[in-house]
Amino acid sequence: MKDAATAMPTAMDIKDMPDPMDMPSLKGKVSEEEWALRCQLAATYRLCAMHGWTDLVFTHISARLPDEDGAERFLINPYGVMFDEMTASSLVKIDLEGKICQDTPYNINPAGFTIHSAIHAARHDAGCVIHVHTPYGVAVSVQNGGLRRYTQFSMIVNNDLAYHDYEGIALELDERERIVNDLGDKSLLMLRNHGTLTLGPNCAIAFLRMYFLENACKTQIFAQAAGTENLHEEDQAMADTVQAQAGGAFTPGYGDNLIWPGLMRKLKRTNPGFDH
Repeated sequence: MKDAATAMPTAMDIKDMPDPMDMPSLKGKVSEEEWALRCQLAATYRLCAMHGWTDLVFTHISARLPDEDGAERFLINPYGVMFDEMTASSLVKIDLEGKICQDTPYNINPAGFTIHSAIHAARHDAGCVIHVHTPYGVAVSVQNGGLRRYTQFSMIVNNDLAYHDYEGIALELDERERIVNDLGDKSLLMLRNHGTLTLGPNCAIAFLRMYFLENACKTQIFAQAAGTENLHEEDQAMADTVQAQAGGAFTPGYGDNLIWPGLMRKLKRTNPGFDH
């Protein structure tokens, strides 16, 4: 076991970091529920890679595990493993303070869990938290007006989107309280000058929210490239209507069951191995 203070990898740790496909499988060595969550989270990493939502190894997706002896447990990526090679067995189990709670040759980036730990601690409906740094998401995050009601993509998520001002790289633990306050009861967060974040009761719904948010940002940047003077923005009443029409997609048992099986089939065809 490793604590957060010693979790930052040394040069030797990085040099000797194993290929995740060479790791022995944890299937049958952890509970069935933990194994299922490991497979879902590893698949989510690879799906984000498939959609281009990566920043090498410098962002994170986390998932809540069942408590162990009354203590909260989470899964996060091993520092130095690329999203498109993530496996269920290479994911690292940690506590709410970022302490590693399993035997593993990998380390984590403790700073990477700062934002995630804040949300998991405050929002027990956050089964999965996805945070990415894409060019389009970051480009919208720097705009004073934030996400505009230009497209159906944006109106699907507009009313569920909060904003948090930039405070530098998320190293200071006291920022967690401000992140939680800014997020409130919403499920999407625009981190100003930084990136985007979504949460959901499971990986599938968090991913679906990120799909709409990232496409909203991408289409906004495309539309603005032609100049903003001719852009038509819908009013808030239309955003309210669209949210009511599309809200069911984020209901557990509907949107997740609609998209996740097909995504898993595609992933197994194009990038198998997440369930190792």
